[in-house]
Amino acid sequence: MSRFTTLLKQVRACSLCAPQLPLGPRPVLQADPAARILIAGQAPGRKVHASGVPFDDASGKRLREWLGVSPEVFYDPKQFAILPMGFCYPGTGKAGDLPPRPECAPAWRAPLLAGMASLRLTLVLGRYAQAYHGPEPQHTLTEAATHWREHWPHTVLLPHPSPRNQLWLQRNPWFEADLLPVLRQRVAQQLLP
Repeated sequence: MSRFTTLLKQVRACSLCAPQLPLGPRPVLQADPAARILIAGQAPGRKVHASGVPFDDASGKRLREWLGVSPEVFYDPKQFAILPMGFCYPGTGKAGDLPPRPECAPAWRAPLLAGMASLRLTLVLGRYAQAYHGPEPQHTLTEAATHWREHWPHTVLLPHPSPRNQLWLQRNPWFEADLLPVLRQRVAQQLLP
């Protein structure tokens, strides 16, 4: 068994924050040392917690459309690593899901990323991932996303693909007109044959 496989097994058995999780621990992630594209997300929602499949919800459907990939390609861990900032469903607050649990990233993120030397493109989804991966964690998501060309072609900050962000998409038509076409092309270039 490889070191990376052992690490994934440890992550999937993690219970660091079990007492604080309303539905208990169920780490949801996808990773392989061959992955060339990293999706750095927030934390799984209730539906993803139930299925155990990353982005198995409306957000995932929108994200796959943004990237121009099929579910078969998206769920191939040799193509896409999917590492949310928190691997377990954190619960629901007043305005949606709670933030990712703070124990997860310090415990697992660095060793997982160190085992994926083939990464060529990092897609940063939302402000919690932005705070960890940059770029420009001090800026608002809109400010940082507007300046996407400054970090191209290695890192792209995206709004979370949640249906709740429909208003953001309407207010920022440049996202679909300017960024998505070149992002789809960049993703296609990184995919393994």
